[in-house]
Amino acid sequence: MATYAIGDVQGCFASLKGLLEQIAFDLQRDRLWFVGDLVNRGPDSLATLRFVKSLGDGAVCVLGNHDLHLVAVAAGHGELREQDTLHDTLDAPDAVELIDWLRTRPLMHAENGYAMVHAGLLPSWTVPRALELAHEVEQKLRAPGYDGVLARMYGNDPDRWKDALRGNERWRVIINAMTRMRVCTVKGVMRLRYKGDGTKLPPGVVPWFAVPGRASRATPIIFGHWSALDLVLEPNVIGLDTGCLWGRKLSALRLEDRRLFQFSCPGGASAKPRR
Repeated sequence: MATYAIGDVQGCFASLKGLLEQIAFDLQRDRLWFVGDLVNRGPDSLATLRFVKSLGDGAVCVLGNHDLHLVAVAAGHGELREQDTLHDTLDAPDAVELIDWLRTRPLMHAENGYAMVHAGLLPSWTVPRALELAHEVEQKLRAPGYDGVLARMYGNDPDRWKDALRGNERWRVIINAMTRMRVCTVKGVMRLRYKGDGTKLPPGVVPWFAVPGRASRATPIIFGHWSALDLVLEPNVIGLDTGCLWGRKLSALRLEDRRLFQFSCPGGASAKPRR
């Protein structure tokens, strides 16, 4: 049995199929861990969702910002953007089933000495504490009134964690850290607008995983979301968004021996949403 952690797919289903052929994926013996952003910007979000859902217990997928965006739009609490390619999914006959499945995915996963989150963890959070906080949001997204969280999900404030936060502000910080954050200050203030490659950082910020004394550093953290950063393979941090959407590569890391597999992706992202 092997476990493969896979970077952001974002609707690039043909590339995902190519990568799985390369690793000789066998559902009877192997498991897939997806770092989130199964959907959007790529050409075939619908097929990607249907396929990953069909894997059942053979796949774990944490929620990414594009996944949550799809769920929010479907619930009437978000608007499609120019570069979104979600129309086929929203118009599909099984759209409700697929989106209900997607919104019940975890925000964070930990197993066999690894933890996985789409974007990052704030420096004050241990892995057990982060799992508790993720579970708070997961419970809300799985409950009948889940759209209340989605209606107030968007926004960059508050920009830091405080234990005293309550309600939607509390959940927004958790969601932003785990699905959107790339950099923060050493005190954990998020700078959510930053999308660069890490070489020209704004004054006073560092990549979230480079904060000295980060509380989660004892556990290897697998993440995606930061395609400009590309591949990161360090003892305690593994970044797997290698820009498949932009015509670079889709990456899989076999966790048992940390062997890397990469599939060269054709073309780049479509600039227009499909109807």
